Amino acid sequence: MEYLVGALLALGVGVFATAVGFDRDRAFYPVVLAVIASYYALFAIMGGALDVLAVEAMILGGFLAASVAGFRSSLWLVVAALLGHGVLDFVHPHLIPNPGAPVWWPMFCLTFDVAAAAYLAARLLRIRSAAGRS
Repeated sequence: MEYLVGALLALGVGVFATAVGFDRDRAFYPVVLAVIASYYALFAIMGGALDVLAVEAMILGGFLAASVAGFRSSLWLVVAALLGHGVLDFVHPHLIPNPGAPVWWPMFCLTFDVAAAAYLAARLLRIRSAAGRS
């Protein structure tokens, strides 16, 4: 169920953002990436694990840097970082014991990340295609 909810929620957010025009601003998906990347740090705080928070904060810093780089240069970096966060979700429970993270979170977040990356990639390809026709 986590996988289905993650995919549907990511696609719902993407379609909604496109429909209302949020994603016309190139900052939208980098901000989404920054928020997604912050959750493991939040879970470490909720679990009272300051040692885990230090590790999660370093990882968060990498994704924040990718978010800024993608915003400033190419949104394809954000696509790659979303996919990278999905990989992190896959290995996270095995590498970093975060007591505040719900058991279902890595599966949900992995699917959200991959679906959001796919949606953003499709939007970028559509925009490129439309620009080529002009």
